[in-house]
Amino acid sequence: MKEAFMEELRHKLINTFILIILVFVSGVTGYVIIEGWSVFDSLYMTVITLASVGYGETHELSTAGRAFTIILIVIGMGAFVYAVSMVTALFIEGELNGYLRRKKMIARIDKLRSHYIICGAGSVGRHVIDELHKTSREFVVIDRDTAMIEKIPFRERLLFLQGDASEDEVLIKAGIKRASGLICALPNDKDNLFIVITAKSLNPSLRIVTRAVEDESIAKLRKAGADSIVSANAIGGMRIASEMIRPKVVSFLDKMLRSQDASLRVEEISPGPSSNLIGKTMKEANITDSTGLLVIATHNMKSGDYKYNPKSTYTFDKDDVLITIGNIKQFEEFKKKFNIK
Repeated sequence: MKEAFMEELRHKLINTFILIILVFVSGVTGYVIIEGWSVFDSLYMTVITLASVGYGETHELSTAGRAFTIILIVIGMGAFVYAVSMVTALFIEGELNGYLRRKKMIARIDKLRSHYIICGAGSVGRHVIDELHKTSREFVVIDRDTAMIEKIPFRERLLFLQGDASEDEVLIKAGIKRASGLICALPNDKDNLFIVITAKSLNPSLRIVTRAVEDESIAKLRKAGADSIVSANAIGGMRIASEMIRPKVVSFLDKMLRSQDASLRVEEISPGPSSNLIGKTMKEANITDSTGLLVIATHNMKSGDYKYNPKSTYTFDKDDVLITIGNIKQFEEFKKKFNIK
C-alpha cells in the first residue's frame, strides 16, 4: 500500500519536473531565436516572466517577442497550475483511499465473532500471525508501528489497527468483547502486563496468552490475569536440549509446523453434547479410516483426566476435548461427519 503510493508520487513528481524544465527550455530558446539575446539574458527573462515578479523587460522586446512572452506566460501558468494540482490531487486521493480502507476495515472487524486479537506485529507477533493465517483463523492485529505490517506478505488482506493495545478504545475497536482470545507478543514485559490488565477488565472471560521476556515477570503476568505465559528463555532452553537428545522429533515437529501450506497440525477439537460422536467407542467412530484424522489423546474437562493413545474400547464423553493430528481438510471432514460446530 505504502510502496505503491510512494512509487506513484515519485512518478508524478518526475513528470512534473520534466514539464517545468521543458517550459523553461522553450522560453530560453524562444528569446535566443526571436530576440537574438544571450542565453543568460534569455534565462533571466524567462524566470521573471514565469515567476510574474514584474521586474520589467531585460531588453526592449519586438512585437514578435511580446507575442512570444504572452504565449510563454499562458503556457507557464498552465504548467505550474497543472503540476500543483496533480501533486495535490495525488495526496488527497491517497488520504481519501486510506480513510476508506480504514473505514472498510473497521466494518469488517465489527462483524467478527470469537476471533483472536494479536498485540504486536514484531518478530514474535509475525510468527503468531502466520500460524493463525495458515490455519484459517479470524484475527485482528494491533501495533503502534504500521511499518511492521509492511513486512507481512499477505498484509493486503490483514485486519489491522494502529494504536496502543493497552488503551480501552483500541481494544474495543478490535472487538475484544466478542473475541475468544488475546495474544500479547510485545518485546517488553511491562507493556504486555498493562495489556493483560486492560483486556481482563474489558472481557473477564477472555483467554489471554502472553509472552514473557524475563522469568521474574511470569508471576506478575499470571496475577494480572494471563491464562498462559510463554517464556522465551524456557522455550529456547528446551529447544536446545531437544535438538541434542531427540533430533528426529524436533525435525518432525519443525517440518509439520513450518510447512508453508499448513499440511499438518496438532489441533484440539471439542465435540460438544450435540455431536453424534458422543457415546461411540473409538472402534465404532472409525475416525482415522473415515477422515484421515489421528486422535492422539483425549482430555475430559470435567475430571481433568488425559487419555493418551485411547484404545478401541474408549467411549467418547460430552466433556471430552480431542487432541488430534491432521490437515485442515481432514479437520473439516471430521467436524462435518460428527456434527461438530
